[in-house]
Amino acid sequence: MTWTRSFCEGRQIGTWDIAFIRRFMFLFGPISSVFDFITFGVMLWMLHAGPDLFRSGWFVESLATQTLVIFVIRTRRVPFVRSRPSLPLLIATLACAVIGAVLPFSPLADLLGFRPLPASFLAILILMIGTYVVLVELVKRYFFAPAAGKRPLAVRRKRSERRVHRVATRWSHGQKLRRRGRGTRPGAHGNSRQSGNRLTPARIPRYSL
Repeated sequence: MTWTRSFCEGRQIGTWDIAFIRRFMFLFGPISSVFDFITFGVMLWMLHAGPDLFRSGWFVESLATQTLVIFVIRTRRVPFVRSRPSLPLLIATLACAVIGAVLPFSPLADLLGFRPLPASFLAILILMIGTYVVLVELVKRYFFAPAAGKRPLAVRRKRSERRVHRVATRWSHGQKLRRRGRGTRPGAHGNSRQSGNRLTPARIPRYSL
């Protein structure tokens, strides 16, 4: 998604925020699991599916939901209304979902252990996908919106703050710089091993803030 023009609202990524990713996973991950369990119930209790049909239904549902949800989570705005995906992302995502839905009906079905899905499951699948996308959009608004008197789960910083953060990250390091001795000019020695007074930029590890 990094080459779509709306990724991160058109701003370059500076560093990975692990805390943000962890909160995102803990909130959105269970939603996907819930719809997987719904699929299991539909396949086992409504369609009385065997192994091949169960495998086909779970594959199509999982691939369709996990690809189409990209349009929602790629932006904080309303997808396709206030934030349109780039054409390559649109084509790649829809192609992936369509190919996955066609595989159980293709000549490769026997090789992959699939079998054609009944029309009743396809109708339920369309309803599930629509519900899943809408639910993720609502949870996304809660994720980015601050509650009354509390900080939001994802703090939305100003553009100027993110720019300063990206620039400062380039000069971040995990160890204290040594002080140069008196009378030592910066760059007077070829490397820091000979002078013992400073660290060269090549030896300074880069860490995120």
